[in-house]
Amino acid sequence: MHFHALTRISMQNEKGAPMPTINLPQERKQAILEELRLHGRVVAAELCNLYGVSEDTIRRDLRELAAAGLLKRVHGGALPISPNNIPFMERDKQNPINKVMLARTARELVQDGQLILLGGGTTNTCIAKNLPPDLRATIVTISPQIALHLASYQHIDVILIGGHLNKKELVASDAEAVAQIKRFQADICFLGVCGLHPEVGCTIFDYEEVNIMRTFIEQSGDIIATVTAEKLGTVGPYIVSPISAISHIITEKQVEDEILAPYSALGIQVFKAD
Repeated sequence: MHFHALTRISMQNEKGAPMPTINLPQERKQAILEELRLHGRVVAAELCNLYGVSEDTIRRDLRELAAAGLLKRVHGGALPISPNNIPFMERDKQNPINKVMLARTARELVQDGQLILLGGGTTNTCIAKNLPPDLRATIVTISPQIALHLASYQHIDVILIGGHLNKKELVASDAEAVAQIKRFQADICFLGVCGLHPEVGCTIFDYEEVNIMRTFIEQSGDIIATVTAEKLGTVGPYIVSPISAISHIITEKQVEDEILAPYSALGIQVFKAD
């Protein structure tokens, strides 16, 4: 990604004046992370002017922060990194109440008679557990856990995509799974992503899942990204799609409108979970 193609952000203090030089490396790194949190990206040349240090110094700071897993280096600067590079079983214990709220909002977009593609991940698992008990639909999923739960729904026809099991994410993720997904044309797809950025798009941490998720998008009408607050404005190492592929975003109620504004400006419908 090239930062000269992005809108540049003037990084100043609250009074509009350039910030003073920060000579201590650790303080400067903390300040860089704060700029990243506030603006969703940082530009190396602007950081040089902001802190009164050389480009080599800023490059070293960004390199060390990236090595620590605190940001994602790109050409000319850095982007926030998604915090979710941990196995499914560990993620499943995080933010359970927030995920239930997302799931309850997601089920409002589900209708009888639909063919639904449901990806893996902890939020999609929560969606499966919160669907209306009388829903009449067909759900295609790559997750054995989701399929097992949906088996208790009397009126849901469950199709489990087979193939090599990704043991970290607990989903089918090989070429055979991709071929099976291509047999369906879905009404909607619930996409599980690790990062969602208005310029970079949808990203994940697991390379094995890239083709699976791209195929989900190709084979679906509406593409719904259900994301907890910490995933917005962040990136993972593997790009699944541009942000334009997403039709709806469901996120947490406390997310500020200014964070969601870039997505709404692109025509994406944004829902805050109540």
